[in-house]
Amino acid sequence: MDLAERCRLHRQPVRTAVKRALLVGVDRYDNFNALAGCVNDVQAIHPLLASNEDGSLNFSCQSRTTLDGPITRDDLLRNFDALLAGGADVALAYFAGHGYPRDSDVVLVTTDGTEATPGVALSEVLAKVSSSPVREVLLILDCCFAGAAASVPQLGSPNASLKSGVSILAASRGDQTAAETAAGRGLFSTHLCAALDGGAADVLGRTTVAGLYAYLDESFGAWDQRPAFKVNVERLHELRACAPAVPLQELRRLPEFFPLATDVFPLDASYEPTAEPKDAAHEATFAILQHYRDAKLLEAVGAEHMYYAAIDSSACRLTPLGRHYHHLAAAGRF
Repeated sequence: MDLAERCRLHRQPVRTAVKRALLVGVDRYDNFNALAGCVNDVQAIHPLLASNEDGSLNFSCQSRTTLDGPITRDDLLRNFDALLAGGADVALAYFAGHGYPRDSDVVLVTTDGTEATPGVALSEVLAKVSSSPVREVLLILDCCFAGAAASVPQLGSPNASLKSGVSILAASRGDQTAAETAAGRGLFSTHLCAALDGGAADVLGRTTVAGLYAYLDESFGAWDQRPAFKVNVERLHELRACAPAVPLQELRRLPEFFPLATDVFPLDASYEPTAEPKDAAHEATFAILQHYRDAKLLEAVGAEHMYYAAIDSSACRLTPLGRHYHHLAAAGRF
């Protein structure tokens, strides 16, 4: 390969993942009690998935709600077919509405649903997922009895498993209802939005489905509805990017300040801006170290605060989380 060819290849843009999201909210029913928060939930979640915190594009979202008319069983099946068609790397489906338990399955109830045919069974959705060429699929079920997802035929036996690359996040156990708030929102989706809005982001600002579940699990008490999580993935894809807790250029300097992850960094009064002697370079370093501490990557040695560690000529060291990000920085992982 000649120089011109290498330069041409070097100029080629890095391909970004194609991400689709289908957001469904059903408040109106012909044969079931009406709900009040599902359309609101979709409207709240849409902008959080459509763009990252910095405004860059994220998922290509399509919302389907009863605000625009009834959502029938046939409508929902067509929407899932479109979501799971070829051409995307990641597909996310969010459903807010009634969930109907049936045998070892849970049915996503549509506007035209009846007790005999409530809507679209999760087993039908999983059959479509299994035959889909999309490699990464996340199903978020914000409905009553959603945790019954763990008992559908594809998952119920001890040896059964999800297709690789598939995750299911459910608002409640299979024997629980999903609550709505006085503000006209689903309780689960309220916490889900907070998680997507930075609450579940890691130090690098990345939000994954595992981070979402960890946040949601802590958001509900022992007597509340309990979120359920089923996953079979080889790697965690980023669902939304937020501002990192520490700027990346500063995170990359961890091995510079701590050549070994177990090293301590000696401090003295010249690092503290309010103390003498003045040293601009030390003060700039100390500001970065304070950012590490704010992100729980670093702690003072023998002092409660970094200020006293500097004034008393002590030191600081990396926390276990800090040592983890030191390893990532040293390996050039970000």
